[in-house]
This record gives sequence, structure tokens and C-alpha cells, in this order.
Amino acid sequence: MRKIIALIALATALSCGTAGLVSVNEGNVDASTNGTTSGTTSGSTPTSTSTSSTTTTTTSTTSDPSTATSEAKASQPEKAPAPGILGSGRTVTVKKTVNFLAADERGGRDVGSPGIERAAVYIEGRFKRSKLKPYFGETYRSNFEVNGQEAFNIVGMIEGNDPKLKDEIIVIGAHYDHIGSGKPVNGDTVANGANDNAAGTATVLAIADHFAKANNNKRTLVFALFSAEEKGLLGSADMAQRMKRMGANLYAMFNIEMTGVPMKDKDHIVYASGYDLSNFPQKFNAYAGEKVIGFLPKAKEFNLFQRSDNYPFYKVFKVPAHTVSSFDFTNYAYYHKVDDEPAQLDYVHMQKVIDKLIPGIAGMANTTAQEIKMK
Repeated sequence: MRKIIALIALATALSCGTAGLVSVNEGNVDASTNGTTSGTTSGSTPTSTSTSSTTTTTTSTTSDPSTATSEAKASQPEKAPAPGILGSGRTVTVKKTVNFLAADERGGRDVGSPGIERAAVYIEGRFKRSKLKPYFGETYRSNFEVNGQEAFNIVGMIEGNDPKLKDEIIVIGAHYDHIGSGKPVNGDTVANGANDNAAGTATVLAIADHFAKANNNKRTLVFALFSAEEKGLLGSADMAQRMKRMGANLYAMFNIEMTGVPMKDKDHIVYASGYDLSNFPQKFNAYAGEKVIGFLPKAKEFNLFQRSDNYPFYKVFKVPAHTVSSFDFTNYAYYHKVDDEPAQLDYVHMQKVIDKLIPGIAGMANTTAQEIKMK
């Protein structure tokens, strides 16, 4: 979540050690699918300008020697995890996904960098492997500019199978960018962004894999990985405006942020920002058959509702749009630090989050009436 370092200083930060691992199935994803150009020019004050999506593949370049390793990695074919099969006792790919997205070779996934280009190509490969359709035109990329740099959301969809309900859209999103570099620790300057927000990205990809296999959603599910969240929610703002211009019928927006470590002594696994603004938490829990989403007082105190990628969709469409997270300001000491590494995350917890979110999303997608409403 952007620009809350000062707020975190108000809370007690506890270190989170390496947690349990889950097994993964490895496979190959075509990492060169649906690529588009990415710019690397620099700027100062973030601004965003929409541009049309393209289908041309180029390799990002940089004159900074410190990014040579990342650039070389970004230009080479690379093994990536195959989509996992969710469910108790079965393998998942969440750890492998986080390891890929938050590797040092990604360079912190800043806008315009070779590392974020490589992450985008990987996400496109996952979408293609799961047979998601592009939502905007013929490519998964939805391009916009940030200070002259080309940025891109990665957006795919699973069309609803109900003749009437398929026109209603649920957006499930997370940002995949990060801040690039941070204050050095033992010579390490790469801000890997494992919890923020490779964790959320991996969760969205796993959920997309599940629903692509199930293929039983009545409403259309749109899966969006946003860029430039760290620049001021620019990617989600661009997508919300673009959907509005298209006349999209948005039912609800569901954003996933920093789900890499569990909260302690809670009767729910995640909390929702803007908890009191709609009946989303209550309806979601009813669909899930258990209390999955709860209330976090600090989320209201710090106004987290306006600090993540749910907010532009609420501003534009005035429909229920919430972020869920398990970062509670006391359970992770590495926000926007170079120590936000894959080894710090709890992958058993992440699998539980995925498994518990799926029934609630299925209820949102398949309940005939529009039961989730603003208060």
C-alpha cells in the first residue's frame, strides 16, 4: 500500500521469520507471449496518459550498469511455474511465483525497468497458459504513460456463461509493480517487493487459474495486474476510466494486497478496507460459509480505503470496491525495505488465503441477484 511508511512507524513492527513451504509443480510457460513495448525514459512528478495497446515485442534497455544482470535476465527465455491446482492436499505454485516476481533479477519492478517488463511477460504467459481472453482488444496489455515512460496493466478475462449475467463484471486485481530500490542493507539495494505485492499478484494468478479450470462463472471475471500503484494508483485509475469509456457494467471490484503473512489472534484470515461502506464483507462471508473477511481498526484509522487500487474503481463507478489484506501494521517489519524478500513469507498461509477466497468469489460470480451493495 503506497506511502504509508510514516504510518507504519506509529505501529509496533514485529519481525516475521521464514515459514512453512508448500510443494510446487514446475512447468514451462511461454514467456514471450503477447509482449509489447516498454519505455525506460525518466521523469519527475508522476502523471498518467492513456495510450492504445500494441502487440509489438521489444526489449527494454538501460544505460545503468547496475541493472545489467536484470536486463540480461529479462531478454532470455526462462522457466516459470505452471498454474497450480488448488485444494486441500494438492500442490500450488504460489511460492514459485513469488520467487520469480520478487527475485533480485527483477530489480524491484519499478515502472519502466527491465525487471517489470520481465514480470509482465511472465504474467502474460500465465494468462495464456490458463486460456484467459484479453479484455482490451487483442493483447493482455493496457498501456498508459507515467512521465513519458510506458507502463502497462496486464488484463485478462473469463467470460460469464449466463446470457444475462455475463454483462456484469467483477474485477479481481492486484498491483505487480514495486519501488525498485531502497536503503542499502549489507550492500543490498534491491527492494524485492515480495509481500508488496508479489504476494497479491501470485494470489490473483492462482485464483485466475482456478476459475479458468472450473469455467462455471455466470458473471464475467476480469483479472487485472496493475502497474504504477506505487506512483499514485495510476494503473488502476487508467483502467477504471477506460472501462467507464467502454460502458462497462461493473458489479464489484476486489483488490488483493500484501497477503504474505498471517495476522495473530484473529477470527478471520484477511480484513477489508472500507469495511463499513458496503455489505461486501458480510455477503462474502455468507458465500464462503465462514468468516473470511473481518474488520481492522487501523485500516479505518489510516483510511486504507483510499490508499490502494480499489479506490479508483469506487471513484469512477460508485460500486463496492474493496482491498483485502493480512498486513496489519504489526506482523511485517519489511514494508518498502530491501528485506521484503520471498524467504520472509508464509506460503502455507498464502495457500489458505487463496482457498478461502475462492468460495466467496464464486458466490459473487454466480448469485443471480446483485446482493453486494453500497450502504
